[in-house]
Amino acid sequence: MPGQEAPSSQYEAAIVDALTGQSLSVPELARQLNDADVVIVGEYHGHHASHLLQARLQQALFRQNARQILSMEQFNLDHQADVEAYLAGRTGETELIQDANAWENYAGSYRPLVEFARQNQLPVIAANAPADIVRCVGRLGKEYLTTLPSNQRTALPAQAFWGSPEYQEKFTSTLSGSHGDAPEELSGHLLNTYQAQLLRDNTMAHRILLAREESPGHQVLHTTGTFHSEQRLGTVEALKHRAPELTIAVVSPVEWPSTEPDMRLADHRHRGDYLYFIQPRPPEFRNPDRERQAMQERFSRHRNVSCE
Repeated sequence: MPGQEAPSSQYEAAIVDALTGQSLSVPELARQLNDADVVIVGEYHGHHASHLLQARLQQALFRQNARQILSMEQFNLDHQADVEAYLAGRTGETELIQDANAWENYAGSYRPLVEFARQNQLPVIAANAPADIVRCVGRLGKEYLTTLPSNQRTALPAQAFWGSPEYQEKFTSTLSGSHGDAPEELSGHLLNTYQAQLLRDNTMAHRILLAREESPGHQVLHTTGTFHSEQRLGTVEALKHRAPELTIAVVSPVEWPSTEPDMRLADHRHRGDYLYFIQPRPPEFRNPDRERQAMQERFSRHRNVSCE
């Protein structure tokens, strides 16, 4: 990419304005984001550069505006009380990890965000839908929500499965592995899987809006997997659908392979308002049999979840 060098380590991120191609430091990015109501930073889960950028941007935004809310895909709404107990000093970090069912990479990836919020007495929003409900929707479809107790259903958004045709096409194309082979009509397991995805996106949008209602004038920094936000789809479009007046800025990661020394901004600017280029993650597997076994073990962990 003209005027930009590829990141030289797994911690580095080269930030650019997607529209102009201007290179930005973290403080410069924060200044451009100063007037945004919601800043959504997509991540590749577990990538050091994503998490380091999120932590640095959180601090830079706070220095400009101390009225800040941290919203996180990485905690589910049914664990909001557990998150608040930790922030209030009633529990320790291991208790937070256990009680709130924190992600396995919490300490290495999300601790800096939560600690900065705790030290500065900032709200932290557990934004994602409850994991067991998402799994059951993935098995049984959206009708599963009608079986929930009223307190669980009312915690979820009224429009729990709103989504655009563009997002559905992106979702099915990603699963099918090729852009032109996505089915026009979803059915069966694929439909249920898509509805589970929509439940996550709409719940995160709903939780962000509730947080802004409770703390007017606060800027929300939301961390999420990039699929939920890039191209301004997923959670972003769910937010705009509910609150079109919001100013939402999307910061998206792009992997810069060493085999492509001349990256073209034009090929990626659709992903977000701002992009940060990072080194690719190492491949998880070289052996396809071991990869299949690992996937089977990963999904078998939750087979005992009852959806009755």
